[in-house]
Amino acid sequence: MTKTFDTRKKQERAVLIGVVTQYQKVEQAEEYLDELSFLALTAGAKVVKRFLQRVTHPDPRTYVGKGKLIEIAEYIKEHEIDMVIFDDELSPSQIRNLEHDINCKILDRSNLILDIFATRARTAQAKYQVELAQSQYMLPRLTRMWTHLSKHQGGIGMKGPGETEIETDRRTLRDQISKLKERLALIDKQNTTRRKNRDGKVRITLVGYTNVGKSTILNLLSKSEVLAENKLFATLDSTVRKVVFENVPFLLTDTVGFIRKLPHQLIECFKSTLDEIREADILIHVVDVSHTGFEEQIEVVNKTLEEIKVNDKPILLVFNKIDELKEPLSPDPFADTEEVPYIDRLKNTWMAKENNPVIFISAEKKINIDELRKVLVELVLATSTSQ
Repeated sequence: MTKTFDTRKKQERAVLIGVVTQYQKVEQAEEYLDELSFLALTAGAKVVKRFLQRVTHPDPRTYVGKGKLIEIAEYIKEHEIDMVIFDDELSPSQIRNLEHDINCKILDRSNLILDIFATRARTAQAKYQVELAQSQYMLPRLTRMWTHLSKHQGGIGMKGPGETEIETDRRTLRDQISKLKERLALIDKQNTTRRKNRDGKVRITLVGYTNVGKSTILNLLSKSEVLAENKLFATLDSTVRKVVFENVPFLLTDTVGFIRKLPHQLIECFKSTLDEIREADILIHVVDVSHTGFEEQIEVVNKTLEEIKVNDKPILLVFNKIDELKEPLSPDPFADTEEVPYIDRLKNTWMAKENNPVIFISAEKKINIDELRKVLVELVLATSTSQ
């Protein structure tokens, strides 16, 4: 009888940890954990439990309080949990303390996002960018690799070798960071040359929070087949397509999505990708209007655009996924809206009145796409005239 072996990779079981501070509401903290759960799912983990603790501020030693930590440790031991994921970036000492107290693999939000980026990277540039971000993240955390020496409490004959090993690793990592920066600088130079040779066409770039439908819109407008799926960070590499509407040509670019608490290493390392946004003539800010926290997502994107100094560009706000809105929106709860077309009712909401220009669509269901094309043609022609 032939033996068969199950070669499928075991799905890791995860527990999520978050805190409610004096500066946020419980609902907001729960929403952050919802997003962290989606990140864990994207990375391939199964979330089996969430812990949320109300604190004045995160504990500097273990992020959560002593009582909550004991509760978490008992749950992990009883249910054979593979990893614990924290919703904020942890310090090296916090990670070391948590690994000791919980006896389990510890990840923070930044580490999880970097891991997702590593699995999503396809081109050489994206791989170098992610590797650089991971190296910069790991550099101050190398002491985690030498916790087996801690039981000697720096005893005679032990502290020296440990320190030597750590310094050797640090030097190796710094050399690797320098080489990656050199490679990315060369690719960046090539990209700059390529962008200059785009025949002077008007450049429109899609920006927005992750998983709002940017790639779907790019596919719809350019009739291409860029990967678009219901997972976070489906797109890492910039994708440029030539589009022609009514004999008006322009270049349309899709870029990596933003997210709250994005690791600062990634913003710096994805400089070349962000250059596509910096050099755009027009930005299309795509928003998932069906998401309960879409207003905060708009703020996150606007803040990121401000950080990279492109918030002064013409921006078209596109509210996507109107087909997924659970309740029809009306400016007046007592108004008779049955005879008013749904799109027109959306145009009378505060979202439309506080933002200009703005448009409401569903890229998935192809709702109101003709109006989007019309607005884009008008913007391109106006930009071409002013150049």
